[in-house]
This record gives sequence, C-alpha cells and structure tokens, in this order.
Amino acid sequence: MTHDKIFFGYMALVGVLVGTVLVVAPGVEEFFIKPYFWVLIAVALFDAGVYLYRRNAPWNLLTMQARLFGFVIGLLLMAAIPTLAGSSVRFF
Repeated sequence: MTHDKIFFGYMALVGVLVGTVLVVAPGVEEFFIKPYFWVLIAVALFDAGVYLYRRNAPWNLLTMQARLFGFVIGLLLMAAIPTLAGSSVRFF
C-alpha cells in the first residue's frame, strides 16, 4: 500500500469522526478552533508522521495533490454527515 492510499483512508476516518462529533455535540462548532481546522491539523500530523518515520527522506513525502485531495475528502465527509443527519451545524 502506498502512503497516498493510507492517507486517503486516514482522512476519510478523520472526516467521519469530525462529522460524528458535530452531530453528537453541536456545541463544539463554537470552540475557538473550528472543525475544518481539525481536518487541516490531521493532514499536518499525518505528513509529519510520515516525514519522521521515513527518516527525513524527501521522496517519501506526500505530494501536494494527495494532501489537497485528502483535505477535500475530510471536509466533504465532515460536511456530509451532519447534513444527512439533519443537524443544524454552521461550518464557517
């Protein structure tokens, strides 16, 4: 399995978890760190983990397209789950 596929699965999991948290506890949208930043922080943490695990080899890092696509996957799932659940959550 490549890093990209693992990353996409990880971002799908993060998006589902953030969306579920927004449905279960809608008050977290008023937290000083907005939920879409949680997804962005998850991207940075995964990339930092790959960088440290592969002993700082630049050819093992994720491409910018993979990071952006993973971020979009996380955001879409984060927005889709509360919408489908009928929750009245504001994202921005």
